[in-house]
Amino acid sequence: MITISDAAQAHFVKLLADQPEGTHIRVFVISPGTAQAECGVSYCPPDAVESDDIELEFNGFNVMVDEKSAPFLEEATIDFVTDQLGSQLTLKAPNAKMRKVSGDAPLVERIEYVIQSEVNPQLASHGGNIMLVEITKEGVAVLQFGGGCNGCSQVDITLKDGIEKQLLDLFPGELTGVRDVTDHQHGEHSYA
Repeated sequence: MITISDAAQAHFVKLLADQPEGTHIRVFVISPGTAQAECGVSYCPPDAVESDDIELEFNGFNVMVDEKSAPFLEEATIDFVTDQLGSQLTLKAPNAKMRKVSGDAPLVERIEYVIQSEVNPQLASHGGNIMLVEITKEGVAVLQFGGGCNGCSQVDITLKDGIEKQLLDLFPGELTGVRDVTDHQHGEHSYA
């Protein structure tokens, strides 16, 4: 479920040495499965362990995950990186905003998953996002751009060279193209 690097494991062991006996690490997701999902790591004293927690054993400590967060922490990674600027603990949970779907899920669910977990995080740096409106019977994914993408001068390049290429590569034989139905209004919200 969660991969913790050797450096991060050593860091947790060091932190826990200063905590009361029996303290664990808790990894959680607030508002899992939503666009507002936030991941976190905290101490978990023995009296904060819930009966339905999932306990993961690591080298010198255990991690507690609440039942609701667990599916959204699939493929999560925790690392401890040291560089010129100092040290930092990083938690990456690609499925926090949307639960990972199986390979045999309906096409619409698999495309939604890719949009939420891969495409929208890339567009977010420009204040933008996309939403799947429908998949036509011809296999065309109809998308609606929002945020900073609406009215952006680069939207055609983003659509054809980025999103369409990515989706066609991931869903060959199932998807035939991508179409934008956004009524692009240039304005102050647009990323120029």
